[in-house]
Amino acid sequence: MSSLSRELVFLILQFLDEEKFKETVHKLEQESGFFFNMKYFEDEVQNGNWDDVEKYLSGFTKVDDNRYSMKIFFEIRKQKYLEALDKHDRSKGVEILVKDLKVFASFNEELFKEITQLLTLENFRENEQLSKYGDTKSARAIMLVELKKLIEANPLFRDKLQFPNLKNSRLRTLINQSLNWQHQLCKNPRPNPDIKTLFVDHSCGQPNGARAPSPANNPLLGPLPKAGGFPPLGAHGPFQPQPGPVPTPLAGWMSNPPQVAHPSISGSAIGLGGPSFPGTQFETDYYDLKSAAALKHPRNPSMNPSLDFPTGDSDHMSKRARPMGINEEVNLPINILPSPFQGHGGHTQAFNAPDDLPKTVARTLNQGSSPMSMDFHPIQQTLLLVGTNVGDIGLWEVGSRDKLVLRNFKVWDLSACSMPMQAALVKDPCVSVNRVIWSPDGSLFGVAYSRHIIQIYSYHGGDDVRQHLEIDAHVGGVNDIAFSHPNKQLCVITCGDDKTIKVWDAATGTRQHTFEGHDAPVYSVCPHYKENIQFIFSTALDGKIKAWLYDNMGSRVDYEAPGRWCTTMAYSADGTRLFSCGTSKDGESHIVEWNESEGAVKRTYLGFRKRSLGVVQFDTTKNRFLAAGDDFAIKYWDMDNTQLLMSVDADGGLPASPRIRFNKDGALLAVSSNENGIKILANSDGLRLLRTFENLSYDAASRTPEAPKPAINNAISASATNAGLTERVGSAGSISGANGDTKNLMDVKPRITEESSDKSKIWKLTELSESSQCRSLKLPENMRVTKISRLIYTNSGSALLALASNAIHLLWKWQRSERNSSGKATAGISPQLWQPSSGILMTNDVADMNPEESVSCFALSKNDSYVMSASGGKISLFNMMTFKTMTTFMAPPPAATFLAFHPQDNNIIAIGMDDSTIQIYNVRVDEVKSKLKGHSKKITGLAFSHVLNVLVSSGADSQICVWSSDGWEKQKAKYLQLPPGRTTAAQSDTRLQFHHDQIHFLVVHETQLAIYETSKLECVKQWVPSESSAPISHAAFSCDSQLIYACFLDATVCVFTASHLSLRCRINPSVYLSPSVLSNLKVHPSVIAAHPQEPNQFALGLSDGVVHVFEPLESEGKWGVPPPAENGSTSNVAATSPAQGSGSEQGQR
Repeated sequence: MSSLSRELVFLILQFLDEEKFKETVHKLEQESGFFFNMKYFEDEVQNGNWDDVEKYLSGFTKVDDNRYSMKIFFEIRKQKYLEALDKHDRSKGVEILVKDLKVFASFNEELFKEITQLLTLENFRENEQLSKYGDTKSARAIMLVELKKLIEANPLFRDKLQFPNLKNSRLRTLINQSLNWQHQLCKNPRPNPDIKTLFVDHSCGQPNGARAPSPANNPLLGPLPKAGGFPPLGAHGPFQPQPGPVPTPLAGWMSNPPQVAHPSISGSAIGLGGPSFPGTQFETDYYDLKSAAALKHPRNPSMNPSLDFPTGDSDHMSKRARPMGINEEVNLPINILPSPFQGHGGHTQAFNAPDDLPKTVARTLNQGSSPMSMDFHPIQQTLLLVGTNVGDIGLWEVGSRDKLVLRNFKVWDLSACSMPMQAALVKDPCVSVNRVIWSPDGSLFGVAYSRHIIQIYSYHGGDDVRQHLEIDAHVGGVNDIAFSHPNKQLCVITCGDDKTIKVWDAATGTRQHTFEGHDAPVYSVCPHYKENIQFIFSTALDGKIKAWLYDNMGSRVDYEAPGRWCTTMAYSADGTRLFSCGTSKDGESHIVEWNESEGAVKRTYLGFRKRSLGVVQFDTTKNRFLAAGDDFAIKYWDMDNTQLLMSVDADGGLPASPRIRFNKDGALLAVSSNENGIKILANSDGLRLLRTFENLSYDAASRTPEAPKPAINNAISASATNAGLTERVGSAGSISGANGDTKNLMDVKPRITEESSDKSKIWKLTELSESSQCRSLKLPENMRVTKISRLIYTNSGSALLALASNAIHLLWKWQRSERNSSGKATAGISPQLWQPSSGILMTNDVADMNPEESVSCFALSKNDSYVMSASGGKISLFNMMTFKTMTTFMAPPPAATFLAFHPQDNNIIAIGMDDSTIQIYNVRVDEVKSKLKGHSKKITGLAFSHVLNVLVSSGADSQICVWSSDGWEKQKAKYLQLPPGRTTAAQSDTRLQFHHDQIHFLVVHETQLAIYETSKLECVKQWVPSESSAPISHAAFSCDSQLIYACFLDATVCVFTASHLSLRCRINPSVYLSPSVLSNLKVHPSVIAAHPQEPNQFALGLSDGVVHVFEPLESEGKWGVPPPAENGSTSNVAATSPAQGSGSEQGQR
C-alpha cells in the first residue's frame, strides 16, 4: 500500500471517530494495522475484556513474532489465569492453562509446570513470587505499565503509536476542496450550487436544463488551464497506481530495518513475578519462572536443557537467534508499581533530556591550528583524534589534557605520487585535513587531505602511532573517508573532487571498486548495512544522493538532498534511522530524517539561523539526539521532535559553524573553538569518566616499548574477523565485576566531587580507630559457618551472597521500607538472612574431601537468579529464589578453583582448575570446547575484557596470562614482579579484576597491589607494603573504579585512590571488631566486595564466618581525602606499610 493510501486510512479513522462509529474505528485500526490505539487498549485491559484485547492485538502482532510480542501475550494470559484462580474458578483456570498458556511450555517446560502447580494451592499467594499480589484492579494497573513499555519497544509497533497531527475534519476539507475544483471546471458555474452527491463528479447544469459532459471525461476538450490555484488531477494525482519496485537488490532492503533492542525497555521477561525496574534492559532471549522467555523459537533441544545460559549481548540481542536458558533480568515484586512510563509515541527513556546532554565545558585544549575534523576512539573514549587546516594530526587524551601525538603534514613517498599531485603541491603546498576517522576497532585511523591523498596510520596505544598506508586516491581533494567491512574484510572508502567513490583494501591499499555516476564532486560517504546487505550512500555538491552496492553495477537510488550543496549523512547508533545535514550555497541549513524505502524526507528539524555562516556539521548520539554547530553555538534536537531542544554556547568563543563530534557513549562532545581551540563538553557521566582517566599514567607509553606489536596485517585480520566489534563492546562506562558480569556505569551513583587539595597545607592520612567514625554493620550470623571464602553483592545491589568454607551459601536481603525506600544494601539497616520457606540451604557438592581444605569459587548470573558454585566437588547450579540445585556437572579431579562467564555468551564458562588448566566449557552442549595450558599451579583468578576480547588468568604460580577469547590462543604471559627480597607462599593466590575501562586490570597478591595495561601486559602502577606489614588478603575496585578497597591479615582495611594507588584512608580493626574478637589474632578479613552502585560502600567477609558492611559517615560522604598528586604513588612504586603508622607514610619513588 502506498504512503498516500495509508494516509487515506488515517483520514477515514479520523472521520469515523468524529462521527462516533466507535466499534468500526477500532475494527479498522486492527484490520489496517496502521495505528495502535493505546487508550482503547488500556480501557479494554482495565475492564478485563481479554478476548477483545487479544483480538485487537492480533491486528498488529502474533504471539511468536518476537520477544516483546511473546511477553505481551504471556502477561495478559497470566493475569487472566490468576484472576480465575483468585475467584476460585478452577475449571476456568484449567481452560486458560490448556488453551492459552500451554503454548509457552515449548519454550520453558519448567515454567509451565510451576504455573500448573498454582492450581493445587488454596491461594496462589502462597507462592513466594506472588505473595504480594494485590487486588484485581491494582494488578491490572501494574501489568498495564509493563505492557505499555513492551508495546513501545516492540519494533512491530514502530510508527504505529502516534496518530498523525491532523486538523479537524480533514477528510471533509479535502472533499470540499475537490468539489470547489470541480465547480470551477463547470462551463456554466452557478452561484451557490446545490451538490447532492459525491458518487459522480459535480457539474452545474446548462441554462436550458441540459447537462454538460464532465470535462474530465470529455475526449473532445483540450487540456484545461489551472483554475483557482488547485493543481489538475491526472497522472500525478494523489492516488495514482503505485509504481513497480526498483528492479535491483535494493528494492526492498531499506524498508526492513533490523530489529534491535529498545534502549529503555524493562528487563522483565515472562514469568510469574511482576514488572521490573523501568530503567533496566532486556539482556537475553530467555525466561524462567520469575523472569522471562526465549522470545524466538528455540533450536533443537540440547542434551542438557536445564543448563541454558544467556548471552550478554544486550545491545544487539536480535541479531542472532539464541536458545533458551537462564534469563538476565531482575524483577520487582508484583505489587510494587514502577515509576510511570512517560508517553507512548516517542522515546521511552526515563531521563531528563537536557541533563543527559553534554553541555558543561570540562576541558579546553589548544591544537595550534584550526581543527577541521575530530573523532573519538571507539573504545578508549577519552582519546580524541584531530585534523587541522594546515594538515596537522593531533591525538589527545582529553581526560589528562595530554597531547600524545602531533604530526605535521608530509608526503611519505613523493615519488609514488601521480604527476598531477606533484604539480599541485609545487603550485600550492598548503594542504588541509578534510576528515579524520578511526576504524571500528580503533587499531587504525584514516586522514583525508585536500590534495589527492589519504594516509592510514596504525595505532598501538599511548603515543605509538605508525605509518601504514599512503594512497594517491583522487584527482583533486579527497573530501571524505570511512571504514567498512564488506565480506568481512576491512576496507577504506573515499570520495573526491573527481566525482568518484573508491574502495580500498585496508591491509594492502589495493583498489577494489570505483563507483562513477555523480555529475559533481562527491562531498561525503556513509557506508552501512542492513540485513547483511552492505551499501554506501554518497552525496555530491549538486545535492544528489546515491546508493551503491559493492558490485560496480551503478547507483541504486537517486535522492535529492535539501539545500542541494554540502550534505553529510549519518545513521542513528542502532542503525535504524537515517539523517542528513546540509547547507545550501545561500547559507540555508537543513537537518532531516529520511524514509529510506521511499527516498522521501520524513521529518525536517527547525531552529537554524536564517543564513548559516559556513557549512553546518552534525552528529547523532544515544539513538535519541541530534546536534549541530550553528550560529556560534551547539544546537540539540530530540530525534522525535522537530523543534529545537536546546542551544549551548559553551561559555562563548565558538566560531559561526563549529565542528562537533560525540564520543561513542554520547557523554562527551568535542567542539572546535576560536583561536585553534577545542572544547570538551560533558554530561554527568562524562565528567565522571574524565575524572577517572585524569590521573591515569601514560608512563608506560613514553618508555621504550618492550617489543613491536604484531604486524598490521594481523591487526587488520583481527579487525576483519571482529566486524561487529563496535556493536558488541561495552562502553568505557561499564564495569566488570570479579565474577565476570558487567554493569552499566549509568547505574552507579555519582561520587561526591573530590575537593582539590590545597598544596600549601600538609596532607594527612584519614585514620579510623573508633566505630563512631564510620557506619558499619555486622550482618546476622549463621552458626554453622566458620569462614567466608567468597563474597559478592547481587547485581541489583539489594543483597549480599557469601560462600563459606564449609560449602554453604548465605544470602542477606535488604527490604524496602520507610527508612530504606530503595531497598538497596546499606550499613544503616540490618538485612534478613534469607531462606526459602522450604528451609533448605544452598550447599555445594564436596565429594569425599574436607571442604575446609578445598578452594571455593562462584559466579552470579546477571539477573541474580542463579549462582554457579563449587567447593572442591562438582560444579553446582542453584536457583537463587528456591535454593534448589538445578544441576551438577564436572566431577573432580581436577576440581574447579575459579569460575567466570563469557561476557558475550553466558553459555560459555571459563573454569580454572586445580591442575593449572583452564577449561572453556559450553554448558548447553555439555562439552569442553578448549583446554588452555600455560600455568604451572592452580588457577586463582579469571577476568574477561569484552572490549579487548581477551581472557586474563592468574595462578598460584604468580603468573599472568592473556588469552584471545576468539580462538583461545595465548597472546602474552608474564610473572608477577615480586618486591626485592620477598618470598611468597607456595600456593599464594593472585586475583584479577578489570578496571571499568576494560583495558587496565587490578592484580591482587599478598605482596602487592598492581595495575596492568592488558595489551602490553605491562605494570603501570604498583603498591607494596613494607616487609614488616601483614600480607594483603584481598582487594577490589569500587564500582566506579576510582577507589580500591584492600584488606590485610592483621584485620586492617585500607582505601586507595585507584588512579595513582595512593593510600587515603585506613580503617583499623578496632572500628568493627569487639575487644574479645580482637584478642583472637586468628580473625581477619578473607574477602572484600564493593557495592555495584554505591562507590563508597563495601563489605568484608571474615575468617570467623561474620560479614560486615561499611559506609563513611553521611556527614563525610567519602573515605578520606586523596593526597596531593605529587605525593601519590606512581609507576613502580614501593610504598610503606598501610598497617603501620602515621600520615607520613606515602609511596616513595
